Amino acid sequence: MNILIWHVHGAWTTAFVQGKHRYLLPTTPDRGPYGLGRARTYPWPENAVEVSPEQLAHTEVDVVVLQRPGEEELARRWLRRAVPTIYVEHNTPKGDVPNTRHPMADRDDVLLVHVTHFNELFWDNGSTRTEVVEHGIPQPAATYTGELERIAVATNEPVRRWRVTGTDLMPRFAAVAPLDVFGMGVAGLPRRLGLPADRLRAYDDPTQAAMHAELARRRVYLHLPRWTSLGLSLLEAMAIGMPVLALATTEAVVAVPPGGGVLDTKVDTLVEAAEWLLRDPDAARRMGERAQRAAATRYGVDRFLSDWDRLLETASGQLGGE
Repeated sequence: MNILIWHVHGAWTTAFVQGKHRYLLPTTPDRGPYGLGRARTYPWPENAVEVSPEQLAHTEVDVVVLQRPGEEELARRWLRRAVPTIYVEHNTPKGDVPNTRHPMADRDDVLLVHVTHFNELFWDNGSTRTEVVEHGIPQPAATYTGELERIAVATNEPVRRWRVTGTDLMPRFAAVAPLDVFGMGVAGLPRRLGLPADRLRAYDDPTQAAMHAELARRRVYLHLPRWTSLGLSLLEAMAIGMPVLALATTEAVVAVPPGGGVLDTKVDTLVEAAEWLLRDPDAARRMGERAQRAAATRYGVDRFLSDWDRLLETASGQLGGE
């Protein structure tokens, strides 16, 4: 099956393109947001193929997978024909939650796929048919050691997104142990928070493999988003075998198993848990092992790809095209 999909979320797409299909990635000379092509910092197989908009008019496409509203018009213009369409919603709704209406609401020609049950619950999907395909992640190569008495955070754009990513809460944990923050747009974080280098270090835009290797050396993983879908970095940390501390919000409540981490809406409870795990590496390791087993069981890439194969076959047969 030939699947047209834009490179939007690198970690999610890394799992998606591990399947048996041919994945067509729009690529423009400027490699802008609607023509990014193949990933540069994630390992993608050869069946993830770059295509120009001009080529798409003459390329066989079985299913279009949209992830942003603007992609629908591009697909129509570039393909010049109707193709069965799936829309993947990665994000929690914004605005008048929980009354936010989804852009694909009340459509009978689109299958709307949410990545968490929380998202499906909180979006107003109207009459559009919906499915949930929970995340799946390839098993990271890194193995937890927890040798460094430091707290790891992986997040993108924490300065711009601020309260959404829980950036304002980081100093409370930096008072307990040094924080190491990995991700895109983290370079200005120490200055914005007013924290010295011995309390917070920022590692901007690392490769996935490099980030996993560094996460594995830290004692604890910290997940602070107040309002998010489900951070794949949290699942990756669990798969590595890290004990996790997280705000008890959105899908994290069901993703982290009992005994695999500490979740609470009271930040003091999480700070106290960080102090405990930093003092007790054996407890941290036991907690991480439970998290790792849960990640392998619920969020394995094989289950993810199997779920997607089923939906792709259904969509290509039922949504039709021309």
